[in-house]
Amino acid sequence: MSCRSEGCKFSVMLNLADEMPYSTAGLSRLLDSVLNQTIPVHEIILLNHKKEGVADFEISSVSTKVIDGDLENIAATLNAGLEAAEGDFILYLENLSSEIVLKRSYLEAALICSEKYPNMGMLYADYDLIENGQTKAIRLLKHHCGRLRDNQDYGSVYLFSKKALGEIGGFDETVKYKVQYDTRLKLSEKFEVVHVSNKFSGSLYQVVAEGKEHNVFDYLLAGKEVQLEAERVLTDHLKRIGAYLNPGFNYADRPDLDKEYKYIASVVIPVNNRPEFIETALGTIFAQTEKNIEAVVVVNGGISDPTVREVNKYLPGGSEYSASNPPVRLVVSDINNIGLSLNLGIRKAKGKYYVQLDSDDRLKPDAVAKVVDLFESDQKIGIVIGSYEVWQKKDNGEFVQMEEIPVVTHDEWTDGNGRNNLLHINGAGAPRCIPINIIKEMSYFGINDEPYARNYGEDYDLVMKISEKYKVGRIYDPIYEVVRHSGGTDHSIDQVTIDRNDEAKDYMRRKAIERRIILNRCH
Repeated sequence: MSCRSEGCKFSVMLNLADEMPYSTAGLSRLLDSVLNQTIPVHEIILLNHKKEGVADFEISSVSTKVIDGDLENIAATLNAGLEAAEGDFILYLENLSSEIVLKRSYLEAALICSEKYPNMGMLYADYDLIENGQTKAIRLLKHHCGRLRDNQDYGSVYLFSKKALGEIGGFDETVKYKVQYDTRLKLSEKFEVVHVSNKFSGSLYQVVAEGKEHNVFDYLLAGKEVQLEAERVLTDHLKRIGAYLNPGFNYADRPDLDKEYKYIASVVIPVNNRPEFIETALGTIFAQTEKNIEAVVVVNGGISDPTVREVNKYLPGGSEYSASNPPVRLVVSDINNIGLSLNLGIRKAKGKYYVQLDSDDRLKPDAVAKVVDLFESDQKIGIVIGSYEVWQKKDNGEFVQMEEIPVVTHDEWTDGNGRNNLLHINGAGAPRCIPINIIKEMSYFGINDEPYARNYGEDYDLVMKISEKYKVGRIYDPIYEVVRHSGGTDHSIDQVTIDRNDEAKDYMRRKAIERRIILNRCH
């Protein structure tokens, strides 16, 4: 949606509300950055959300329009602004929660992008975050069809082609919380979503705000209504691009249903240099009500890893060995690769079902029994996913449940739509339990062979592949305890690691989209 530089018009839309987290001086800085662009803006459209209305708003150097709106239906307000806009492009500043300052050459960059990408529907860019006077460069990820998470950061400034917005029907007024998510997905189906990145001093704008710490449980705290809307937005997108899997579609019976196994389940624990946790983890296996099981501990720190010495205590002849406990098997590897460790454990396992147990987590006593019962109830179930509580291990060794985090049920995993909804959720739930012959059928766990994967998401692609052929069984009672502690790796990570992890799973989502489109075409 390009236009010639001498005839291209930019309409700028920004917000005004009763309570904004910055002063009128901040709003003045925002307006100055708009008015001082090296390419003059055609007009400013003020989306007014004040209950008392707003006095006449006029800027002598540029045409101004005021659109009265309602924060309860931001899409309707945006559509009113879109209808009033005369520009070829709409520059929307999402300034309700943060002060924004554009670089003077923002529109220059935008104009060049419009000429370089004639089918551009949306432009977003890296930005600088100003916190307590300190500047931090925020580098965003490049868009592709696997960027399906509703909490993906696309910044606070969006340049939209007005024509492109018109072709998708504008902003969907049935969407209350996830308007930008819905708009981005719809635009991406027909147009290019372009990203301008920053190496050094190359951001296109600044945001003055408090930074937000990473929290893997953010989506849980967003509220059920928000989660359901995100699911609806994603589901509609998948249907439009041909990647939606209908309820029950393509389900098969599990293979080798009559095969005999020595144990009903193998609990596999990959571990690296965590001797202080292994006693607790094994203790929860010994306490299982289902006794026909085994523990397979894969120590991937090599023979000198102190965890080896701890596990040896539970082997025949060891100081903690008891013939009445489920047997413990030890596998030692000198490669710290979680997926490889799981695969080595699977190859040694003699059970029918694999049960997940991270070395620092704990199983509830009835976990394996409930998993087995669910598998045996339906031969089309190819994976069982449980629910878990979140606990904290204090430095003094005390375990305390984190009551502020609700039981993680992942109830977005519905029978009808769970395998579609997984595409915008980073976690599938825990524990994840899979027939070992299906793990082998699906070519095992990832071993950091996917792009960007570094001991992260080793079973995410596997879970998606299984869900495309088999039913997902769900247990909504907590049967697992995730333990957070000072040495944990899932909650205290820097932005570079967060971005790399997102890249890894978004790549897997991209491959899943491609598989599902082909799957639908072949049936």
